[in-house]
Amino acid sequence: MSDAPVQSRPGFDSEMAGKHAECDGGGSVAGTKYAGREDFAGTLTGEYVDHGDPPWRWYVMADLTLKPESYTETTVWCQAGNLFLTEDHRP
Repeated sequence: MSDAPVQSRPGFDSEMAGKHAECDGGGSVAGTKYAGREDFAGTLTGEYVDHGDPPWRWYVMADLTLKPESYTETTVWCQAGNLFLTEDHRP
């Protein structure tokens, strides 16, 4: 097992910027025995970060229109594989 830090490469994807999306993620749901998923919806900023090799891409979502009641942040990171673009994307 390597102690080398995981590589991170930030970037910007203009094709994703401004699109409305939904994603599931987050930490474990309080009161559950196992990790759970929580639902988020909002607007993608276009910012992303790739972690590792092969890269594991995460996008930033802002202007959250759906989030867990206890979630206090104004943005959330969404793993690309759990991200779903919706028809309701803003210009």
